[in-house]
Amino acid sequence: MSSPSTSASPAAPPAGEPPLTARQAERRRRILRAATALAARGGYEAVQMREVAESAQVALGTLYRYFPSKVHLLVAVMLEQLQGLQEHIRRHPPTDDEPALRVADTLTRAFHALQREPLLAEAMVRALSFADRSVGAEVDQVSSATGQLILDAIGQSGPPSESQRAAVRVIEHTWHSALVSWLSGRSSIAEVRADLHTAARLLTLP
Repeated sequence: MSSPSTSASPAAPPAGEPPLTARQAERRRRILRAATALAARGGYEAVQMREVAESAQVALGTLYRYFPSKVHLLVAVMLEQLQGLQEHIRRHPPTDDEPALRVADTLTRAFHALQREPLLAEAMVRALSFADRSVGAEVDQVSSATGQLILDAIGQSGPPSESQRAAVRVIEHTWHSALVSWLSGRSSIAEVRADLHTAARLLTLP
């Protein structure tokens, strides 16, 4: 999933935190790049904070000021990946006539992006699974980015209705569950595609 995000800005800090200076933003970008590379090579266990700091050329204490734990760090990596994918989809939007088909196409493309780097996907999903309340703001950002992917695919000009918001939440949960099931070997790629298309059809319900 890393390839679409190479030109994306680094994921912003959680809401409520002061904006980063240009130097801090560059340091944060290096940290995220280092963590992404380690995860892509070896999965969750390969992301060791000391190695991330060395690869990013920052002090270990500095790394912990940006990301208090490996879970915080990998959730931020997932947010950056989603933001990069969002930019890619906006440049190359789905072309189906029906909103449900556009949503299914968008989420299938997101899944295929993750499929290309399964160890990175495994690391990010494990981090989300391990996240506790201390990572709540970062997890909310990931959820918001996933929901925005779906809303962008719907493509309507006005705000979504309450029923659409409910459908988006269910579709988002389905996408995450399908990803976990595929990573654990319980679902095939064809089953993931079928589940995403089934969930997307919720948008056509009254």
